[in-house]
Amino acid sequence: PFYEYWWLYIGFVVFLLLVLGIDLGVFHRKAHEVGYREALTWTVVWVTLAMIFNVLLYYFCLWEFRNNDRLMSVPGFDPHLSARQSALEFLAGYIVEYSLSVDNVFVFVVIFKYFDVAPKYQHRILFYGVLGAVFFRALFIALGSLLMALSWFVFVMGLFLILTGLKIVFMENHDPDPEKNWVIRLLKKFLPITHTVEGPNFFVKHKGILYGTPLLVCLVFIEVTDIVFAIDSVPAIFAITREPMIVFTSNLFAIMGLRTMYFLLGGIMDQFRFLKYGLGAVLVFVGMKMTFLNHLFGGHFPIVWSLAFIVTAIGLSILLSWLIKEKHAEK
Repeated sequence: PFYEYWWLYIGFVVFLLLVLGIDLGVFHRKAHEVGYREALTWTVVWVTLAMIFNVLLYYFCLWEFRNNDRLMSVPGFDPHLSARQSALEFLAGYIVEYSLSVDNVFVFVVIFKYFDVAPKYQHRILFYGVLGAVFFRALFIALGSLLMALSWFVFVMGLFLILTGLKIVFMENHDPDPEKNWVIRLLKKFLPITHTVEGPNFFVKHKGILYGTPLLVCLVFIEVTDIVFAIDSVPAIFAITREPMIVFTSNLFAIMGLRTMYFLLGGIMDQFRFLKYGLGAVLVFVGMKMTFLNHLFGGHFPIVWSLAFIVTAIGLSILLSWLIKEKHAEK
């Protein structure tokens, strides 16, 4: 129950904000272009932190289960197996969210090219974009934990994920057009926007009038697209586990690594041409879990099988992208 573990949520958010503060205040105090080596280093840092947290989660669950008299009195209950289940659910949720975040990277590439954002300012935009994503993901997860108690809603979300997965596989993706986005049009009605980038600033004043800059428009568009992607990714993790704490932590750890993934892979995203099939297969699979697979297996599809399918689908799509090159592709 949330009221017993609210301090875990607060402690986790404080930890993330502390690391983000060190990231912006120490390593990125001065705007600069993030190079491949720096992006790789931060990617390793965030993945390592996620895996350390997963180990700590296992031992915390083991300690909690062992000291829960009600659980220990249940015939056949094994605290080791239950703690292992929790850790594997976190790992599967983390991999699913991290994989689905690849779509965000595609969008980031398009947005930064559209607004002609200099590489040295991209980290600043993504930093504040992540802060907004933390807030909205927390809101979605809190709402989802309540709605997932309704069996009909679980079934509807399962069908939605299946249809989304099929759409990713069989329909052509189109680059987003910020000028057609209603949020951007609404923003421009209430706030004048400068035609040029004003350094790293989101707002500037000219003759006493407050203006937004293209960086602000870019940030707003990134926040909107993240909300759209969250509609897919949050239910996908709820298909793996119903524990909000696991959903929350695995989702946010993946979001934290999203910025470094962009700087690491942004320039070579077009080479992963089969990745959409892997992502589509994962969404169809988790949708099937929500609609009927969990019921066939006594309420919960084996997490080891889920993890194996997810890793295989994503890994195979990446491997095929490397091995099978597109004919007549430009360098």
